[in-house]
Amino acid sequence: MSLFIALEGPEGGGKSTQARRLHAVLDAQGYDAILTREPGGTAIGEAIRAIVLADHAWGITAETEALLYMAARAQHVADVIAPALDAGKIVICDRYIDSTLAYQGAGRGLDVTGLRRLQEFVGRGIRPDLVILLDVPVEVGLARKASSGEALNRLDTDEHQFHERVRNWFLDAAGADPGQWSVIDATAPQAVVEQAVWSAVLQRLERVEAASMVRGRE
Repeated sequence: MSLFIALEGPEGGGKSTQARRLHAVLDAQGYDAILTREPGGTAIGEAIRAIVLADHAWGITAETEALLYMAARAQHVADVIAPALDAGKIVICDRYIDSTLAYQGAGRGLDVTGLRRLQEFVGRGIRPDLVILLDVPVEVGLARKASSGEALNRLDTDEHQFHERVRNWFLDAAGADPGQWSVIDATAPQAVVEQAVWSAVLQRLERVEAASMVRGRE
């Protein structure tokens, strides 16, 4: 049974933490799941990640930034995501196409329709079955990042309005497609967020498993 889950949201929402916790829960439940991230997931993707997030990349154009993310995704889909789904695994991805649409589309002002066309090319038509939006107000998320002790990357230190545009795009996208998205208040305690994430995933798993049983009887 394959299932593709993407965790999305503005900075400081705890996506990486919740992705790791979700993977651990699925593993404990006996599901065959893999955890990956974007940009990254492959040697080429990790190299591109180092380029686009580095401080010295401040002069990068929005178009170059978007194309680098797409290049990393093309390799990621080919080497990791598509093979795992073909093998019937659950894929948990820390960011996917909606981050490109939010950050380079709404945030940088690139044409979202054009970015979607590029995604169809690099992503082989693969879309998440479930997108979990870990939503947090911009000021809260950025404050979390600043106090985390981790080095801030180029995107973390972008202007406040950039991050507001990104967050608003995520919320609008989730509101337009509630069947695919699950919005979770990431200002809640981590344990509460973790339970909400698991509840959203469990509902989708039950739906997929029920559909598989119906197809098996046909």
